[in-house]
Amino acid sequence: MKLFACDHCGNTIYFENASCERCGHQLGYLPDKNALVSLVEDGGLWSTPAFPDDAYVFCENAHYGACNWLIPANPAGDIYCAACRHNETIPAIENALNLSRWQVIERAKKRLFYSLLQLHLPLETRNENRGHGLSFRFLADMPIAAGQVLTGHEEGIITIALAEADDAERESRRTRMGEPYRTLLGHFRHEIGHHYWDLLVAGRPALDRFRTLFGNETADYNLALQTYYGSGAPLGWPQTHISAYATAHPWEDFAETFAHYLHITDTVEMASAFGVRARPRTEDASLTLRVDFDPYAAPHVQTIVDNWVPLASMLNNLNRAMGHPDAYPFILTRPVIEKLGFVHDLVHGR
Repeated sequence: MKLFACDHCGNTIYFENASCERCGHQLGYLPDKNALVSLVEDGGLWSTPAFPDDAYVFCENAHYGACNWLIPANPAGDIYCAACRHNETIPAIENALNLSRWQVIERAKKRLFYSLLQLHLPLETRNENRGHGLSFRFLADMPIAAGQVLTGHEEGIITIALAEADDAERESRRTRMGEPYRTLLGHFRHEIGHHYWDLLVAGRPALDRFRTLFGNETADYNLALQTYYGSGAPLGWPQTHISAYATAHPWEDFAETFAHYLHITDTVEMASAFGVRARPRTEDASLTLRVDFDPYAAPHVQTIVDNWVPLASMLNNLNRAMGHPDAYPFILTRPVIEKLGFVHDLVHGR
């Protein structure tokens, strides 16, 4: 995620900030300009010195502390921003716990949409495209008899269990399922991968290459999942797949790879925004790092990977120094990099 400078006082501000800590000005994010701007209110509308000729209002969800995105002031226009307009169902927010968890979910979703907008990927709503539009359902668990809400994707509808916004519950699920990594943002990035498989791969020229790299998606999906949960990943899976779960079915392999592509690209961009440089005292050239490019615009995935490998090593060792698990407990083998390259070419329309 990019860093921004407050256009009122020059203070460094961050993507989720709603106000500047130095000058106190209200802040709002303009997705079409990728700008976090300081604001001045005038008669219920907001203006910014960065774009003085335009007037804005906040997304309706700003009233609930769930959004800091702006939309052009237009009495007949949408009241929701480019990200929140895809919400189909939100929890009952008069419940304080539901509200706080939904706010956490929205912060993760905004980071997802940042990447999707940077990649210029299609973002139609269900109203715009009933068959393949994107929508979100954020659901709280019902009484035990009704069953637990499961995070998943079906024909453009992404369901996120509200409980995933609770750190303790998510860690409990991660441990029970033997996962090395489980985050709310990771859920969003994985499930959106299924959505873009439907849009960009299914029935399209990319399908042949997909099958060469990931396998034949016509294999029985439910049986494949039963086999995976019953027997686990096959021996040697780290040589060919980004995660154990990616071995369950070609669809899951693609979704996992898509998620990791977004993990890597967005983190490399953040490192570039900070001007990260590294030259280990061991003089190991493979760990030397100088991130000074925009990975969202990189023509080749190898450029991103070549920067990611030393960056991930540095992140992992910094985490260990703080007593935390590795930030990125995964290995990028040649077959995995080929799959990442497929995703890279796919999202860039190549």
